[in-house]
Amino acid sequence: MHIETNRLVFPLILAGIFLTGCVQKKNQQKVELKMLQDEKWWGGAVTDGRKSPYAERNFYYDQLGDCRGNQAQPLFLSNKGRYIWSEKPIEISISGNIISAGAHGAEISTGTSGKTLKDAFLYCSRTFFPPSGSTPDPLMFTNPQYNTWIELQYDQNQTDVIRYAEDIIKNGFPPGVLMIDDNWQERYGTWEFDCRKFPDPASMIDKLHRLDFRVMLWVCPFISSDSPVYRDLQGKKLMVFRDKEKTAPAIVDWWNGASAIIDLSNPEGAAWFREQLDNLAEKYGVDGFKLDAGDPEYYTGTYSFGDSSPNEHCESFAKIGLGYPFNEYRACWKMAGQPLAQRLRDKSHTWADLQVLIPDMIGLGLTGYQFGCPDLIGGGEWTSFQDSSILDEELIVRSSQIHALMPMMQFSVAPWRVLSKDNLKICREMANLHLSMGGEIYELAKECAASGEPMIRNLEYEFPGKGYENVKDQFMLGKNILVTPVVLKGQRSREIIVPEGRWQGDDGTTVTGPVKIIIDVPLERLPWYRKRS
Repeated sequence: MHIETNRLVFPLILAGIFLTGCVQKKNQQKVELKMLQDEKWWGGAVTDGRKSPYAERNFYYDQLGDCRGNQAQPLFLSNKGRYIWSEKPIEISISGNIISAGAHGAEISTGTSGKTLKDAFLYCSRTFFPPSGSTPDPLMFTNPQYNTWIELQYDQNQTDVIRYAEDIIKNGFPPGVLMIDDNWQERYGTWEFDCRKFPDPASMIDKLHRLDFRVMLWVCPFISSDSPVYRDLQGKKLMVFRDKEKTAPAIVDWWNGASAIIDLSNPEGAAWFREQLDNLAEKYGVDGFKLDAGDPEYYTGTYSFGDSSPNEHCESFAKIGLGYPFNEYRACWKMAGQPLAQRLRDKSHTWADLQVLIPDMIGLGLTGYQFGCPDLIGGGEWTSFQDSSILDEELIVRSSQIHALMPMMQFSVAPWRVLSKDNLKICREMANLHLSMGGEIYELAKECAASGEPMIRNLEYEFPGKGYENVKDQFMLGKNILVTPVVLKGQRSREIIVPEGRWQGDDGTTVTGPVKIIIDVPLERLPWYRKRS
C-alpha cells in the first residue's frame, strides 16, 4: 500500500531557451530524508550499480546533462520500500544518515510503498513508467548477437563482414543478430554505405539473411560539418544551434572528432532522422539499428534546441528506436519500461571490468530498463585489443559464462581467432546454452514487459531482509534461476549463497536453502540452479 508522498519543486534556472552546463543553484527547495536503520539505496545511473547500495558510502550525483556514459533514470529505491522520483533530472547527496534530493525544474516525489525493494520498484513502475507490454524482437533474446566492432574497428567492409558471419557458422556458433559497427557509412549524417568499402550492400545483406542473420547498422545523431547534408540541415534549421537566432550550428567534440547534431527536439529533425533509417531498411533490407552516442553530456554547452534539456534530447534519441524492433542503446534517459535493448557501456579487457558486469546489470533492471546486454564478451573497449599478446583467454571464457544466462549475449572479438581449441569449445557451449534457453528467456521477457519487473534481479529483490544486499557476484534470471558465475582470475572453487527453497544445479545436485556452500568451478563450468520448490 502507498502510505506516504511528499512533493517539492526544485527549479532549473533557464535563460530564454538556452541550456547551460553551469546551472546556477540558488534558493533551491530540497527534500531531506533520514536514513532508516539498515536502509540501503539503489538507482540513478546504471554504472553506479557497482557502487550500490549507496548506504555503504557518501554519495553525490547530479543527473542534469550526465547519464554517466550509460543509461540513467530519475529514480532511487530503498530496501525499506521507500522511493525518490521526478520527471526531471535529480540532484542527490547522501552524507551520514541524511539523504538530500531535489529535481531540476519539476516536482520531486518521495514516499513509501510496502516494505521491500521489490515493493518500491513495482509501485514506481506502475505509477511513473508503466510497462509497454512489448519487447524488442525475439531474436535479440533467443540467439546470440555478434558485433563487428572489435574485429574490424574502423575498417568495416563488405568482404570482412561476410567472412565474420561465415566464420561464426563454420565454428559451430548459432547465427543470430549481426551488428555492423561504425564507419560503414559515407559520413556521419550521410547514412549511405561507403561504396569503396561496400560495393554491393544489398547483395551482402541478402547473403547474411540467407545465412539466418538479421542485420543492424550503427548510427548516431551527429552530422559531419563538411558534407552536403550539413548545409541542407543548416538551411532548414534542423540542427542544434549555438544561438537563439539559429545562425551558427553547434559543433560538439565527441570521441570521433567534432560534429554538428541533428535537433531531435524538433519534430521535423526527428522525422528527417527516421527517414534516413527507413531508407536503409527499404533500400537494402536492413533489419534495425544500434543507436549510439546519444549521451546528454554532449548537449551541456550553451545550445538552443527548443525547450528540451540535455537529458530530454537524449530521451528524444531513444524514442527513435521504438520504430525498430531490432534496436540497441548504450546511453539512454528515462525510457524505462519500453521495448528498447540496452547495453552496458564499453568495458576494458580486464578482470576489474568483468566484475562490474553483474552489479551494473542489476542496476539496469532496478532503474526500469528490463532488456539488457552486459557489453561485449571479453570487453568492448577497442584499445584493449590492440596488442593480441596480452589477451586473457580465461577472461573471455568467464565473460561468455556471465553472458550465457543474461537476457542477451553479444560476441565481438572472434573466439575462434583468439582462443585455444579447448577454450573455444567452452565459448561455443555457452552460446548454445543461451540458444537452448532462448525460448524460456524470451518468455520471461514477455512476462516482464507486462509486469514491469527486471529480468535480472539481485537476491535482495527476490529474497528481502535476508542480508543479501551486498551480493554482487550472483544474480537471479527471473524468480526461478540462480546464476553463480566466476568473476575472479584463477578461481576454481567458490562460495555461493543459495536462498530459501529447493534448487537443482547444473551438475545435477540438489541444494536446500538457505545455505552457503563451496562448489567446484573448473574453467568449463557455469554453475546455475533452478528453483524446484
